[in-house]
Amino acid sequence: MLKRFLFFGLVVVVSFDLCAQSINIKETKTRIVLDGVMEEAWFEADSAYDFMQYFPYDTSLAVSQTVARVLYDDQFIYVLGIMQNQEADRTYITPSLRRDFRGEANDSFSVIFDAFKDKTNGFLFGINPYGVRREALITNGGSGRNAFNPDWDNKWYGNAKQYGKYWVAEMAIPLKTLRFAENAESWNVNFYRIDSEFAERSTWSPIERNFSIVNMATMREMKWDRPTGKPGTNISLIPYVAANTNRDFEEGLPREDDLAAGLDIKFAVTPGLNLDVTVNPDFSQVEVDQQVTNLDRFEIFFPERRQFFLENADLFSGYGNFSTRPFFSRRIGVTQDTATGQNIQNPIPLGVRLSGKVNDDLRLGYLSMLAGKDEQNGLPAYNYTVLSLQQKVFDRSNVNFLVVNKQTFDDREEYDAVEFGRYNRTVGADFNLATANNRWNGKAFVHHTFEEFQPDAAYAAGLTLEYSDLRWSSRVFSQIVGEGYNPEAGFVRRTDIRQLATTTRYSWYPERGGVQSHGPGFDFDLVGNSTYGFLDWDYNFLYDIRWRSTARFSMRLRQQYTYLFDPFDPSGSDGEELPADTDYVNKQIIANYTSDQRKKFFFELRTRSGEYFNGHRLNLAGSVGYRYQPFGFTSIDFTLNRILLPSPYTTTNLILIGPRFDFTFTKSIFFTTFVQYNSQIDNLNINSRLQWRFKPVSDIFLVYTDNYFAYNEGTRFIRFGGPRVRALTFKITYWLNL
Repeated sequence: MLKRFLFFGLVVVVSFDLCAQSINIKETKTRIVLDGVMEEAWFEADSAYDFMQYFPYDTSLAVSQTVARVLYDDQFIYVLGIMQNQEADRTYITPSLRRDFRGEANDSFSVIFDAFKDKTNGFLFGINPYGVRREALITNGGSGRNAFNPDWDNKWYGNAKQYGKYWVAEMAIPLKTLRFAENAESWNVNFYRIDSEFAERSTWSPIERNFSIVNMATMREMKWDRPTGKPGTNISLIPYVAANTNRDFEEGLPREDDLAAGLDIKFAVTPGLNLDVTVNPDFSQVEVDQQVTNLDRFEIFFPERRQFFLENADLFSGYGNFSTRPFFSRRIGVTQDTATGQNIQNPIPLGVRLSGKVNDDLRLGYLSMLAGKDEQNGLPAYNYTVLSLQQKVFDRSNVNFLVVNKQTFDDREEYDAVEFGRYNRTVGADFNLATANNRWNGKAFVHHTFEEFQPDAAYAAGLTLEYSDLRWSSRVFSQIVGEGYNPEAGFVRRTDIRQLATTTRYSWYPERGGVQSHGPGFDFDLVGNSTYGFLDWDYNFLYDIRWRSTARFSMRLRQQYTYLFDPFDPSGSDGEELPADTDYVNKQIIANYTSDQRKKFFFELRTRSGEYFNGHRLNLAGSVGYRYQPFGFTSIDFTLNRILLPSPYTTTNLILIGPRFDFTFTKSIFFTTFVQYNSQIDNLNINSRLQWRFKPVSDIFLVYTDNYFAYNEGTRFIRFGGPRVRALTFKITYWLNL
């Protein structure tokens, strides 16, 4: 009773001071027990309070208020969150008990630390009312594509406890988990909370609702009671042992059994600079890529999920733009199985990665990896070396310099020297613009490639400029990619192009009713070159609606032009190809609706339908799911395409359907099964993964993968054939701090 009285007294006292723009972090000598029960030490700590609404409005105090407190000792930073509710004894929403949750259908409390106060890079730690944790890296100031990376994993602790009209979360984040400078007097920090019952999101430091909730431009100060010291020796060993058995039935090969072991080492060279070493890594526990129906003429991008490449990943992957990347880490150690279309590993015997802060304004990224020979595809062994430097300029902007070297030392007689050259190099520079108030963001880049048989026009350059305020947002994008630009360790969808694109939107914010915002927009995209003139163009009339329930709808009416400079089969089924040097003008409707994700039954529907080359396309895609609160969910992802083309071209139905079963028996035992049927490659893929997290960041995995022939017999039924490739993997990893 005394603790409850003190707690409510605390809430009343702190509500009187409306001007706190910073929080003091004090040292504690009291042991903090992570049980959701407040020790007396918490009443000595400073508070962050008066959280502001971020959604649905951003001009008033949050209705469901939150109080955050911070302490530290010689090992940990401690964070306390007290989340008040509008109603008593409510049920909190979570899709499952799986770590690394994300999305609006989660009650949660999160903290973001910016230890170097650059307002560009941060660490996020979050927890929900069931004590399920997540962590993420924030890059690019929290703005733009891939600024939030939840795939990063590290060791920390937390727990939560539910009370009648509030819940309490406690976190203990090891100082060794964070990267920070010695003798710092303050960091930047922000806290935010999602209250899913009333679809309210709130932050301690106010953020305008047209920006991301993890935006770092307006963070507040966390002042240390004494300058930060050295975190001490910080070495982590992460060994693994894996046993694998697999068989290729399609090629008629005998079963292969393999026993492997490897080691990852994480060593803090300085408090801000981390060295990662990997010896014989194995990534079999990584979830398989979601298959797609490929009706595109160009390569499809799949994101990097392997832990070794994730910390400070923006130092390597942040160059260029989404479609023109001079370096893409998935080129290392990943190849494609031509039988199933699945991405598979080829060996990496050794890798070294140094990344992080050299000082307050300079970041360094260095990577060197050996990729083993791929005899099946006649690919020699390569060394990949990358050097990246990022210098902060102005308030939140930076200048970046990149060198990528891909080189082989194998004997030329063992491989095709024309197809696989001895070396391929890329040199480039980027400027990233981010103003202090986040109104203006942009990028400019220039890159050049060098190789053994050097072509002409081996360059790429681009410019992006974005403006955003509450009502208006506008983006202009332009790039030129030379015909000879060839970063073999990168990702480039198209070469020999000049491109100009722009998007402008306007938003209204109704004061009443269920709609949170809505508004029209217009955009266009022009692609061409000096040889053919226009290759592609499209212009679109847009309309977006967002409800206070978190449901969303977007639609665009498009007219587009396509010029085929090579023959192309638009049916995606190895049918008759449209001839080169032909062009097409089509009208399409593109729409997307996402339901209220807080409901147990939720869905997303998408369509891209209308005229299609010289015919028509009917398309429906999406996902339908049901949540078994709080233990998991079942969902079905699907893509259906009915492609109607005149004779002699192929009329076809393409089906991609993928049921997923995701169950969390406890906060440490997870079971996931994907089943993916893809009629385009006549394949049925099954991937099941059982994971036991027996200690923080220490896991046992049992992974089963199977592929079968599958044939779509017209529109009536699917006929399944024999197995193609089957594998079973057992793996154990253990995180040991020295």
